[in-house]
Amino acid sequence: MNRDPRAPPAIRSVGAAEILGKRLRYYDYCMAAFVAVLICSNLIGAAKVASVDLPALGAVTFGAGILFFPISYVLGDVLTEVYGYARARRVVWVGFAAAIFAAAMAAFIVWIPPAPGWEGQDAMAQVFGQVPRIFAASILAFWAGEIANAYVLARMKLLTNGRWLWTRTIGSTVVGQGVDSLIFYPLAFLGVWETELVLTVMATNYLLKVAWEAALTPVTYQVVGAMKRAEGIDVFDEGTDFTPFRTRV
Repeated sequence: MNRDPRAPPAIRSVGAAEILGKRLRYYDYCMAAFVAVLICSNLIGAAKVASVDLPALGAVTFGAGILFFPISYVLGDVLTEVYGYARARRVVWVGFAAAIFAAAMAAFIVWIPPAPGWEGQDAMAQVFGQVPRIFAASILAFWAGEIANAYVLARMKLLTNGRWLWTRTIGSTVVGQGVDSLIFYPLAFLGVWETELVLTVMATNYLLKVAWEAALTPVTYQVVGAMKRAEGIDVFDEGTDFTPFRTRV
């Protein structure tokens, strides 16, 4: 089957079940990159609120992690578009487990009594002391948002017969980031920040994430095209079990 007549002949359109057991050249690399971006953006960027002055907009307040976290959504789109929903779902579960480990490690490191004379404990506690709560909110929001993102993209791919990639990358981000933001910011920061700040950062970050995804659409096109050519496949999720509660393909 060749769903998109404009697809290069070297790319074979297949159902998700047809590539079971097939050696995939770049799937593992995408998984590693996805997990690295997820952990770094949450561990380093999520605890800081930044503010910049933009022409015509004035001061814009946002979470610093917004500058890097959307890369994980681009990778999620690439994984779903190239390898299908089931393999993207597996990556989400791997990221979920990695985030739990990072949260547990951060909490343990902060909890260990510092050595006499070491003066970095207060700074470390200030930076990482919120990490367990932030990560608890983050991993739940991430899991729900990424699953929603992958589901919407896979379903839209079937509906569009593999055409108009931009509609499903942006459309899935609108849904996925909406789910992510509505879960993460209230759970992570209500009672820690003023409610008005939570709502401001939540709305601003959501809009920035969607705008980021739209701006990165040309990059997504190039990466998806290159990956499909390298793998020689274009997966359509016909007959796929879309339940989120599976880790096996």
